[in-house]
Amino acid sequence: MIHAKRALLASGWAENTRIEIEHGVIQALHPSAKPMPQDSRVDVLLPALSNLHSHSFQRAMAGMTETRHAGRDSFWTWRKLMYRFMDNLTPDQLEAIAALAFMEMQEAGFASVAEFHYVHHQAGGAPYDDISELSQRIFAAALDTGIGLTHLPVLYSYGGAGRQALNAGQLRFGNDVTRFQTLVQRVGAGLRALPDDMRLGIAPHSLRATSPDDLSALLSSHTEGPVHIHAAEQQKEVADITDWLGQRPIEWLLSTQPVGPDWCVIHATHMTEGETIGLARSGAVAGLCPVTEANLGDGIFNGPAYLKAGGTYGVGTDSNIAISGVQELRMLEYSQRLQNQARNLMVSAEGSVGQALYTSAARGGAQALGRDCGEIAVGRLADLVGIDGTDPTLCARAPSHLLDGLVFASRTSVITDLWSAGRHCVLQGRHRARDQIVARYRKAISLLLES
Repeated sequence: MIHAKRALLASGWAENTRIEIEHGVIQALHPSAKPMPQDSRVDVLLPALSNLHSHSFQRAMAGMTETRHAGRDSFWTWRKLMYRFMDNLTPDQLEAIAALAFMEMQEAGFASVAEFHYVHHQAGGAPYDDISELSQRIFAAALDTGIGLTHLPVLYSYGGAGRQALNAGQLRFGNDVTRFQTLVQRVGAGLRALPDDMRLGIAPHSLRATSPDDLSALLSSHTEGPVHIHAAEQQKEVADITDWLGQRPIEWLLSTQPVGPDWCVIHATHMTEGETIGLARSGAVAGLCPVTEANLGDGIFNGPAYLKAGGTYGVGTDSNIAISGVQELRMLEYSQRLQNQARNLMVSAEGSVGQALYTSAARGGAQALGRDCGEIAVGRLADLVGIDGTDPTLCARAPSHLLDGLVFASRTSVITDLWSAGRHCVLQGRHRARDQIVARYRKAISLLLES
């Protein structure tokens, strides 16, 4: 049982609410109730966010690519550095890095994560004896931390648009459709050993890393679960796909593929007005990663037009340069302000921008993960986050402005508790297993830097 002085329920704000949880699911809500001795007690209770896009291994790269070299730095030069870093990773190191990233996500208010997992093989491209070896390491990290996981094995077959051969840095990713199907089967078998709230989806990496025939074959053999794909992150990517397929990437996806509510289109940064409206009306989720998109110089999402067309979105931490749901939401709104030279843009009508950002991202993230969460309601998973409403950035705020304070003024330290499907993983601001996870990470990263 949880007792919250204030809770943001699906029906609105409620005072002194007790939440009954059984088998990870909210069974009953009791507003205007007194706390009981056995209750976990929080000041403010919110539905936790779902992190809809993560490459967890990149957490260990944070701060390593911020040195300028000769020429123009871009996403494409950053990618070369990422390939070199990744080629030294062992399975043990990947597991330790993932556990650290997942723990930090929970301490930052994410109860679940969609792991966009494309590192499948050994350096040089030779498969492990068990082709799902590195996915199993992600599973182990999820078990160690208790985070909710939607695992997304990635199909990555080509080095660029037009079926270019994989380059050396991409060999750890590479699978044709047949071997990828074997991988997904093995991953699905391993997933059955995890808690019931864990999910499996698929992720054709991007149009430049697949082909129309391969994408059709993949989708015809996997008809259930989330489908995530990178699209229109970079202007060069848009130009390359247009030259090859005769349409812009999102234009091509919308006109040829069954894009719908099970889909999450990651970044969707460079869209025309027609693509923006079309993606919104498809029911798919726009997977936005504003901190990474800023760090890589990707560009800015067309937020107001997407909202006007009724679009759904969520946020992810992508490269994990900084892990914070609040920072992602803040950057999302601020980037729109910079682009449009106006304020308070990511809200469909009048009202709290912070609450609109937070609740929209909670629902959109849940949809993208195929996870029954995103609001505090009976029958939903108990993905919940406790907030210290007495913090100086939040105190004396009415509920109608509390999430404005959280999104635009607070720090991650205001998070006191987090439950992932009822698993009470963060208490008093610290993950239960923080010391062990950090110690293992430090050992792994020291060995990695020596290699």
